[in-house]
Amino acid sequence: MSRHIVCLTFDFDTASGFIARGLATPTPLSRGEFGARVGAGRILDLCKRHAIPTTWFTPGFTIESFPKECEAVVAGGHEIAHHSWAHVPPAMQSREEEEADMVRAIQSIRSLTGAAPRGYRSPSWDLSANTIDLLVKHGFDYDSSLMGDDYVPYKARNGDAAKVGEVLHFGTESGLIEMPISWTMDDHPHFEFYRTPDFLMPGLQSPRLVMESWKDEFRYMRQSSDWGVLTYTMHPYVIGRGYRMLALEDLVEFLAREGAVFMTMAEAAREARLRLEA
Repeated sequence: MSRHIVCLTFDFDTASGFIARGLATPTPLSRGEFGARVGAGRILDLCKRHAIPTTWFTPGFTIESFPKECEAVVAGGHEIAHHSWAHVPPAMQSREEEEADMVRAIQSIRSLTGAAPRGYRSPSWDLSANTIDLLVKHGFDYDSSLMGDDYVPYKARNGDAAKVGEVLHFGTESGLIEMPISWTMDDHPHFEFYRTPDFLMPGLQSPRLVMESWKDEFRYMRQSSDWGVLTYTMHPYVIGRGYRMLALEDLVEFLAREGAVFMTMAEAAREARLRLEA
């Protein structure tokens, strides 16, 4: 019997990503606040109406800066997963810095939920050479930062190595389940506009057009495989705008009609592990 799982995931960054990139003036901070105070509530209302469990990758910064909003996510029955403390990409950190940030965020999540997180997603989807090893060391079940497949979870490798002019060296398979993602299934590059002296992200695409592509991704998964997991990645300060919320609800209604099985990422990772280890 065919089974097609959908994970709606939300990177609850609020202002952490802006601050980590040196954008700490009032306007970017207010954009992050919109995600916490307004966008998150709209998303939770939508999920409640449709009885959909979701996963919120939440930095420790958000948990400690917006405790009531994070408590509302937990009260709604959603998974809180790890997304660092300060939203600094691990590839920019030493092993010691990365582990200290990871442990600090675990403590924040434990204080919020009463339990350690089961899953991890790196800031900016940029792992370091140490990340997989640290995730295994600290008892994580799954990661959602890599792009080695589209619908089929796999075991993340530890120790891949690449040098210019040499063949790729594949590391060893870890016990960590990789829940693959894609920039195309992320709201941020499609919709978000921001600029710095050195960078411009134009964004501002039509949400209806983007959602048609997101629908097609589910259609293709269903057409090409008997079992799979499709992960959508969204940010409350991005998708939480009113007109985008209308398009998101249309997507959710489409997926429900087409037989999608909505799960938290922890639930989907458990099912994937059973299949991989059968």
